[in-house]
Amino acid sequence: MLTDRSARTLAAYAEFVHTSLTPLLAEHAARDPVPSLLALFARTVREVPAYADFLRTRGIDADQVRTLADFQRLPFTTKPDYVLAYPLAARCRGGTLGSNDMIAVSSGSTGEPTVWPRALSDELAVAARFEQVLHDSFEADRRTTLAVVCFPLGTWVGGMFTASCCRHLAAKGYPLTVVTPGNNKAEILRVVRTLGASFEQVVLFGYPPFVKEVVDAGLAEGIAWPEYGIKLVLAGEVFSEEWRSLLAERAGMTRPLYDSAALYGTADAGVLGNETPLSIAIRRFLASRPEAARALFGESRLPTLVQYDPFERYFEEHERTLLFSGENGVPLLRYHISDSGGVWPYAALIARLSELGFDAEAEARRDGTRGVHALPFVYVFGRSHFAVSYYGANVFPDMVSIALEQPATSPWVTGKFVLEVVTDERHDPQLSIAVELSPRGVAEAESGLGERVADAVLEVLLRLNSEFSHYVPGPRQRPLVTLWPPAHPAYFPTGVKHRYSRK
Repeated sequence: MLTDRSARTLAAYAEFVHTSLTPLLAEHAARDPVPSLLALFARTVREVPAYADFLRTRGIDADQVRTLADFQRLPFTTKPDYVLAYPLAARCRGGTLGSNDMIAVSSGSTGEPTVWPRALSDELAVAARFEQVLHDSFEADRRTTLAVVCFPLGTWVGGMFTASCCRHLAAKGYPLTVVTPGNNKAEILRVVRTLGASFEQVVLFGYPPFVKEVVDAGLAEGIAWPEYGIKLVLAGEVFSEEWRSLLAERAGMTRPLYDSAALYGTADAGVLGNETPLSIAIRRFLASRPEAARALFGESRLPTLVQYDPFERYFEEHERTLLFSGENGVPLLRYHISDSGGVWPYAALIARLSELGFDAEAEARRDGTRGVHALPFVYVFGRSHFAVSYYGANVFPDMVSIALEQPATSPWVTGKFVLEVVTDERHDPQLSIAVELSPRGVAEAESGLGERVADAVLEVLLRLNSEFSHYVPGPRQRPLVTLWPPAHPAYFPTGVKHRYSRK
């Protein structure tokens, strides 16, 4: 029996399958997204009871929202005052969960997991972001590809969403085969050994530290990663360009702009944007130029830099934090996700880089023919509450990551750590870092490894964190580093999403 919902789903799926990606992105780059945004607003007011009430109780007449300026005066929606304030069904189209066919939950990394329903049609905007990576960076439209989903499987959003989107691309005609070992390292390695040689390339999808563990475990077992044409799709956290280079060396990847890509997403709305060869080229240029990074992003540390389609997810910047609007199982408008970051229009960022002597478009095209689209950029530092405050200076986990990726430290550690401020015997604060040893580190670590790690962390903090160098007294700047065996339950328990800081 063909219902209205199934008819709409079939129509949306047919449009997705028959739409070529590159012309679509070119069209979206050339058009004004505001009419589409205002149509989303009107549709949400009409179809979603919670949002209509959210506006009504704040004295807002939705009929008067006719321009972008009107829209930008609307109140933010947040998890406390919208998601948690209204019943789940009231936040869905038609005021019923029946408008959706899948349920996922957030990871709960900042608190109690939250339920996020979606319909198959909602996945198509996210599938387009996967397609952009697979098409532009990996040429998966013409290369047989094994997609290995290394995200945890279950109700969490990452694994099932990734598998679904990859299958949508296979239905579109990509020579793509999906396998879902989840976050089981032994099963991932078995899958690669058994199936990898039958494909021109193998793409690992997962959280950066876990993918690194997979690559390192494979090397320890004698897997010759370069033979499988390894590519990486990463999500969940900021990583450095040193980390990208380190993993490329271990996995035999030789085209840094085209061998890996990060996705920026949330459980709330799936993938919001994705790295492109162009955004990676820009990030690698800035990696050794902290003052240029500060001029562009307000901080010398590097954010994740992605491009996004404003017809699917419309970003705004407010006081160095991000808002987005987009269609979902739970439509969200001016949703404040507490991510620190900002937005750069395409032409403006390219022009600023040119002033710095860098032709980003030419660099992106040097090693490939795809991947340059005139789409806007969004940069993301992550959520500021993941930093720890030490003598008034914010110390961010990604700065510790850079230190652990140096040649003097990386062979002996996994890259996982826990950053916290503890109190010493004199009741003074002490910056403390618990670091997970790699199997090689357990077997071969010299007695001075902890000191080398502390030296590396201190060097990065003094180089990249001006707050730290100016706020923290010199005698208190050196961190206390402790070394722990793999999967130690005190800091690195298995089976849960790792948290890099404690407060």
